[in-house]
Amino acid sequence: MTWDGLPVARERPFGCAIVVWRQGIESREFLLLHRLVPGGPDFEGEWAWTPPSGARQPGEAPDAAATRELQEEIGLALPLTPLRSASAPADVALYVAQAPPNANIVLDDEHDRFAWLPLEEALPKCLPPVVASGLANATARLEARCSAN
Repeated sequence: MTWDGLPVARERPFGCAIVVWRQGIESREFLLLHRLVPGGPDFEGEWAWTPPSGARQPGEAPDAAATRELQEEIGLALPLTPLRSASAPADVALYVAQAPPNANIVLDDEHDRFAWLPLEEALPKCLPPVVASGLANATARLEARCSAN
């Protein structure tokens, strides 16, 4: 069950994460959301800052879950690029989405603020390390794709 009592899919992937980026003035910037937590708005520990993400519901396709989570958490419908793994199925399906520079982020009730940050500032905020790893992996694959074009 999710924190708000909704059922979660019983098979992998159990959730999805969407690495949303935009082209900033000097470099690529990544969207991080700050989760409302019992520690309050100053909490900076594990799961405080993450890319848009959430649980996949039973019977919901991973792509549909990612689209839904993006709409629910930041109020945007963006084209998603799945980052499929060649290894065993992952617990979390990873996606990349480019937002326009002037995207209007509308947060849900789960989050109290957001930040657009360059990768070197975003990574240390993403705890536990598995969150930063997903962001780094998505960015590396995005860089490789952009270099190939």
